[in-house]
Amino acid sequence: MRDAWLVTLEGLTPFADAWALQRRLVAARQQAAIPDVVILLQHLPVVTLGRSGDRGHLLLSPEVLRQRGVEVYQIERGGGATYHGPGQLVAYPILDLRTMDEDVVRFMRALEESVIRTVADFGIVARRLRGFPGVWVGEAKLAAVGVAVKRRVTMHGVALNVTTDLEPFTWINPCGLNRPVTSMAQLLGREVSFAAVADAYARRFAEVYALAFVPVGRPQVEERLAALAAQAVFS
Repeated sequence: MRDAWLVTLEGLTPFADAWALQRRLVAARQQAAIPDVVILLQHLPVVTLGRSGDRGHLLLSPEVLRQRGVEVYQIERGGGATYHGPGQLVAYPILDLRTMDEDVVRFMRALEESVIRTVADFGIVARRLRGFPGVWVGEAKLAAVGVAVKRRVTMHGVALNVTTDLEPFTWINPCGLNRPVTSMAQLLGREVSFAAVADAYARRFAEVYALAFVPVGRPQVEERLAALAAQAVFS
């Protein structure tokens, strides 16, 4: 078992901010200047288009989405279109894949497993669906999975709908699948504590990936990254 940073961002994080932070952490992890990192957060409303996504996956134009308060980004992860917003637990693992024999498929299945174990703690029986990445209950998608790997280090990750407003998913064709999307709250028919789900997820993620989490605040992360940048300038 190895130590890893657990960085929990409070409030609602703009996608651009988290995306930039991931890229900086990936660069530091590639240099072995920091340990593995997992970021947990909730996003302000945003639609992201992965490598197999295009504007054909948007049922509303980017302009209309922005008028409704939803940003749109084309990004480097795998998969098509997905929505992130309040009430959705997003996890961004910045992990060195050499600890998993550089096996991306194994990494993806472990991501799904971390969600399956988490929702089981709340009485939800979820599963994988062959040929369709993510976590499913029946024919409905409960969690989306999409990653990128940069020089053996992962970024992007998984988004679990906890109490998410599901209407914005009707404004896109999620990952081009034409399948329904659900949430833990919808499945359970009651309120769900987001904090309790986040705590359970951190525990289950650490279990699946054999990590010992060390909680680290955003200010500490920024200090470390700034110090590394200064070293690079003066080296």
